[in-house]
Amino acid sequence: MPFLELKNALLGKKYELSLVFPTLKESIELHTAWKNKSNPVNILSFPLDDNEGEIFITLSKARSEARKYGRTYHNHLIFLFIHGCLHLKGMVHGDKMEEAEKFWCSKFFI
Repeated sequence: MPFLELKNALLGKKYELSLVFPTLKESIELHTAWKNKSNPVNILSFPLDDNEGEIFITLSKARSEARKYGRTYHNHLIFLFIHGCLHLKGMVHGDKMEEAEKFWCSKFFI
């Protein structure tokens, strides 16, 4: 996985990023605590300050939804990571974010 290369390209080399892979149970607890939703979350991003953040990706959720989006598991993980990094850059869901996702996905061959 090119997580470090992606992180450096999207957020910069000086950005400190923690990447966490919670269990399904932990994912449900996080989603409940932060979004008041009781299902497992595929990804959550938490900016801690201007140059530091955390991304949580639930691997089992990513695996189960990859086919739904017409991606391999590997490509879906990269997409989710890109999505999380864009949130850390301050982007919100919408056309602009989708354009950025397409750009970075094509740049990293997914």
